[in-house]
Amino acid sequence: MILELADIRIKPGQQAAFEEAIQLGLTTVAVHARGFKGFSVNKSIESPERFVLQIYWDTLEDHTVGFRESPLFAQWRAIVGPFFAAPPVVEHFNLVAKS
Repeated sequence: MILELADIRIKPGQQAAFEEAIQLGLTTVAVHARGFKGFSVNKSIESPERFVLQIYWDTLEDHTVGFRESPLFAQWRAIVGPFFAAPPVVEHFNLVAKS
């Protein structure tokens, strides 16, 4: 399983609307992508315009090809993209240890 980690900075004052939008995008669009296994969204305490999105995928390609090159990605970005202050920083991780 692959963990996608997206560091998202949104425009000031948009926290509540973004929280609704990201929930909508995840539960109505991303959830339909092949290999999508689940998500969590975390909001920074110190920087209220910063969010960290975690999505679990079966494979790296399920995200980078299957989702990003599909019509679902355009739908996703239409929902969450207007809130971005800058493009999200996205990286992928393999699990090394877990408690």
